[in-house]
Amino acid sequence: MGDTLEFNNIHTEVKGSWNDGRLRFSKQSLVYKSHKTGKVDSIPAPELSAAQWRRVCVGHGIKLATSTGHVYRYDGFRDTDFEKISAFFKANYKVELAEKDMCVKGWNWGTAKFTGAHTTSNAVCVCRDRVCVSECAFAQNVLSKADVIQATGDAVCIFKELQCLTPRGRYDIRIYPTFLHLHGKTFDYKIPYTTVLRLFLLPHKDQRQMFFVISLDPPIKQGQTRYHFLILLFSKDEELSLALNMSEDEVEKRYEGKLSKNMSGPLFEIVSRVMKALVNRKITVPGNFQGHSGSQCITCAYKASSGLLYPLERGFIYVHKPPVHLRFEEISCVNFARGTTTTRSFDFEIETKQNNQYTFSNIEREEYGKLFDFVNAKKLNIKNRGIKEGMKGADGYSDSDEDQHDAYLERMKEEGKIREEGDGSDESEGDSDESFNPGEEDDDVPEEYDSNASVSDSEADDADSEDEGKKKKPEKKPKKVVKEKKERKPRKEKKVKDPGAPKRPMSAYMLWLNGNRERIKSENPGISVTEISKKAGEMWKQLSKDRKEEWDRKAEEAKKQYEKAMKEYRESGGGAAASVTK
Repeated sequence: MGDTLEFNNIHTEVKGSWNDGRLRFSKQSLVYKSHKTGKVDSIPAPELSAAQWRRVCVGHGIKLATSTGHVYRYDGFRDTDFEKISAFFKANYKVELAEKDMCVKGWNWGTAKFTGAHTTSNAVCVCRDRVCVSECAFAQNVLSKADVIQATGDAVCIFKELQCLTPRGRYDIRIYPTFLHLHGKTFDYKIPYTTVLRLFLLPHKDQRQMFFVISLDPPIKQGQTRYHFLILLFSKDEELSLALNMSEDEVEKRYEGKLSKNMSGPLFEIVSRVMKALVNRKITVPGNFQGHSGSQCITCAYKASSGLLYPLERGFIYVHKPPVHLRFEEISCVNFARGTTTTRSFDFEIETKQNNQYTFSNIEREEYGKLFDFVNAKKLNIKNRGIKEGMKGADGYSDSDEDQHDAYLERMKEEGKIREEGDGSDESEGDSDESFNPGEEDDDVPEEYDSNASVSDSEADDADSEDEGKKKKPEKKPKKVVKEKKERKPRKEKKVKDPGAPKRPMSAYMLWLNGNRERIKSENPGISVTEISKKAGEMWKQLSKDRKEEWDRKAEEAKKQYEKAMKEYRESGGGAAASVTK
């Protein structure tokens, strides 16, 4: 007998919703973790008072009772698991696993027993009589023990007409000690705090709004629609002064300094502070991730709508339609895929251990490096990393052609090297942007209608037809009328650059740029070629009139020297080479 027993694919029912997870028995405690929500139930071994083995609809189940009055039910065991679980309970918990037969037909009569927050019916026999109990006493017991929402008394506070994205509309939110009440023009929702899993406070990308997200399990229902998330949108500029409907002593005694009777500040801060105190859960905010634009989220599309993806310390959350929350522990792997519409974007795919796939598309290519580094730091399995044993390069990526790495990091590195090399060549004196002429390259390939073409298309066709006629006489067919091709006008003469001619003078701006390029690089480490040009343009605009006139004089002197050199060059007979045609 080992120190622990573990069982996968064990199910438990929570308010009518079935969740699967993993159950582990150890000497110190019994721990159940839900795969769906990540919620953990932990039962200390000394508190375990009774255990029953029962036959259920599919397989077998265990019912556990604690000394504090809580009852836990877990299903999904096999018939062969009974012996080892029973022996483990006897050896470590000193509790006997009793077998309990369930009646599945007929009418039962017996007594209804309330233990803690749970009720049990002890059936004595099976007969045709119905269960008979005192309705009033039974109702009072149920209302006192069960989690039944009764809006009795005054609300702790009320927030008027808050903008809600899911479910959509404007709602008044009444905060009660055990639940919150959403009151809208069409629908009303009462949400017990026991169904709240997590709270999120997320800044919008525009830095002017805030999302407050409440994760629910089980979800609130409206017809066939299920809302697993309640999403509120606030403006950062909206202020509120709030007075709780309680005395100062009562607020201090009940909430232990988390709240005060009179509060004022931004609306989103007041709402999140009140919810945190009443729900008694931490508020999750974005971690250290920073995107290309400096925001803590990434703009993308999921299914048919555009939204924001937030990389968190322990998962990802997408808002807002439909909202998605994925924890790192439930992620099997991630994948960076090429965008389907343009190379300026890519897709980020997440595959869970339950074989569900989520694709966030149309992410800007500039976000790739930041997102890749974040995923790599969190040690998530990257499906198309392209690393093989023994072939890992110094930078952490494989150089093998066999690896199908459909991402952009390597290409972006190569582009950076090319840009740096191009930047170095531009720094030589005498070269300028004006000297680039694409038409100066030689083209020796004859055009279709060149005058030196030996045989035209029509003549070649006639020659082929004569050869075929000698071999075999075909049936006589009317000759096709071949239209003569119109003679094209000769192309204009193209000037060829004379390599011996003096170089054209640079403008005042280019002279200034050549003298200040190194200074711009040193003041802005890691700046790209494009950003250098942009930065230089801004600096040139801000240059004083006197400084600009100084560079204009230098450009004028360079122009005079060029004209003088060109005059001497032509007098020496060098200009004749410039008139050579192609």
